[in-house]
Amino acid sequence: MTVGPASAGWYLRRLSRMGPREIGGRAGDAVRRRRWRSARPKCPSVTGARFTAVLPAGTIASVPPDAAKRLVAEADRLLAGHVEYFGVDRDDLADPDWWYDPKTGRRAPWGYAFDVPYRDENAAGDIKQIWELSRHQYLTVLAAAYAVTGNERYAERVAEHLRSWWASNAPLRGAHWISGIELGIRLLSWVWIRRLLDDWPGAAALFEDNPVARHQIWHHQRWLAAFPSRGSSANNHVIAEAAGQFAAACAFGWFPASPRWRSDALRSLERHLKSNTFGSGLNRELATEYHGLVLELGLAALAEADAADVPVPASVRLVLLRMTDALAAVVDSRLRPPRQGDADDGHGLVLDGTGTDRWASLLATGDAVFGRLDWWPSVTATDVRTPLLTALIRPYAKNGTAPAVTRPPRRPGHFTDAGMTILRGPGEIWCRCDGGPHGFLSIAAHAHADALSLEVRHDGVDVLADPGTYCYHGEPAWRRYFRSTLGHNTLQLDGADQSVSGGPFLWTRHARSRVLAAETTGDVARWCAEHDGYRPSVHRRRVELTAASRELRVVDEVRGPGRSVRLVFHLGPAITADLAGERAVLTWTRDGEERSAVLDLPEQLRWRAHRGESDPPLGWYSAGFGRKEPATTLVGTGFTDGAEGFTTVLGFRG
Repeated sequence: MTVGPASAGWYLRRLSRMGPREIGGRAGDAVRRRRWRSARPKCPSVTGARFTAVLPAGTIASVPPDAAKRLVAEADRLLAGHVEYFGVDRDDLADPDWWYDPKTGRRAPWGYAFDVPYRDENAAGDIKQIWELSRHQYLTVLAAAYAVTGNERYAERVAEHLRSWWASNAPLRGAHWISGIELGIRLLSWVWIRRLLDDWPGAAALFEDNPVARHQIWHHQRWLAAFPSRGSSANNHVIAEAAGQFAAACAFGWFPASPRWRSDALRSLERHLKSNTFGSGLNRELATEYHGLVLELGLAALAEADAADVPVPASVRLVLLRMTDALAAVVDSRLRPPRQGDADDGHGLVLDGTGTDRWASLLATGDAVFGRLDWWPSVTATDVRTPLLTALIRPYAKNGTAPAVTRPPRRPGHFTDAGMTILRGPGEIWCRCDGGPHGFLSIAAHAHADALSLEVRHDGVDVLADPGTYCYHGEPAWRRYFRSTLGHNTLQLDGADQSVSGGPFLWTRHARSRVLAAETTGDVARWCAEHDGYRPSVHRRRVELTAASRELRVVDEVRGPGRSVRLVFHLGPAITADLAGERAVLTWTRDGEERSAVLDLPEQLRWRAHRGESDPPLGWYSAGFGRKEPATTLVGTGFTDGAEGFTTVLGFRG
């Protein structure tokens, strides 16, 4: 099923979530777009352009051999024409069609960029499939392979594809000039491509001595300066826009406007890094993959600042430090962070091959830049990006502008501002409890209707799982399911979501949650929270994790009028469930060893197991964007019982 262009009703709902300043800014953008349709200035002439933001001598030699091996293997697959994006394998990468979507077989239409109906899959195909290739992060991998090996075939392929892209995507023409996040990430990729190809004899001819490249770089920065994400849309997109603009203005500072672009982008980056991040260090979108994306973008921008000797406000480094400490605090025993909110496999800077642990890489970079704390989990995995980034970034303790900061003396378990609580138990039991805000800004674009949901793992294996995201555009029924209340480990009343959706990235009413108690240390860890999404009723949930018995007890209460209820528990894809009445025996294998648990479910409800159902969707797990697989979902149905509530007990064996 495909999705068409947005309706008039959607535009009215979207407008209702904007303030006067945002409406005025968007009106100005509309006027500018009309003017730019026919007014396309030329890039100013440039003489004596040079690229000086190179890696320090000896940096490449510090890349660990196993990371270099993974990188080269990935680069060889790319040279052979093979790549996989969002569950779709492509074999056409040797000579790509930049507007082709292999998922639907459609090509995005040509024409003035702001006329392209990119939300209409019937007209433009799956726009994320089209955009992903043109982030040019596969070219940063090829460029890194050249830097590591000196093999010029990698550099030559990069040059061939960049020239092809520049020739095929004139400024303001086609699908690749629509979204600022795409332009920002692409600029960041180009900066690193030029840096990694510095020893290649053709590098200068490809970039600074090439009027076509200069023309593209200038127009990308002019676009970003004119059309920043605004108001209710100023989430991770604006970070990518500012980071890409800043990186390019530092490394490619060849134009009369470069100093202004650099200072404006740095001000935007400082402002929005702070506004997108809680004081605790967690990302305000409460979508963990975007925490990773923003942290990657911030570190990459910091690298460009230090490479160009551009002073950075102390708050920028401080936010990145707190984000890194928060990431170290919330990961499980296998360095997996929570699966919360939207996730679309987006990365800020890619320099590694398949199989590299993204989160271990970020923690390794954080260790080198900020210094690890005693309670941080150990990181033994290696990557290419960390030694290259940290060769440019000045360590925090040695930076003269870095303020003294008090960091957590022990591993935090409760983040008051974000409403996230992590309970930990023996046998690597990890439980995330969600009592935080619905999402970020008025539209909460990347939020799910998941108030009071739980996520439980044992030694890194999803037992009670957050099912994930799967898709954004193109399959509205699946988008609704994966972001719905039914799609999470929580309680649903009268078949409704706790928060009201106005579209695939728009929530018009947000459930309000509050944490009533959180004790994350001691023999019994406890958490209690409630939300008002089912007004006038209130859903309250209590969770206790007892170390001695390795038992998780969950009590759900509904305070208010009697209503129909569905209590839902999604199991991870590795879990086999044998349901008999109100008891489910769960089994799985980890590192060749059989593991098990018993889930005793509330007897007041009628329980059924669902798996891989499509009409309507139920019983699915999405490990990554565009990918889904059947998984067991246990659903209990009945009516509220305010006197006793519903008690669920998960007990781990062995």
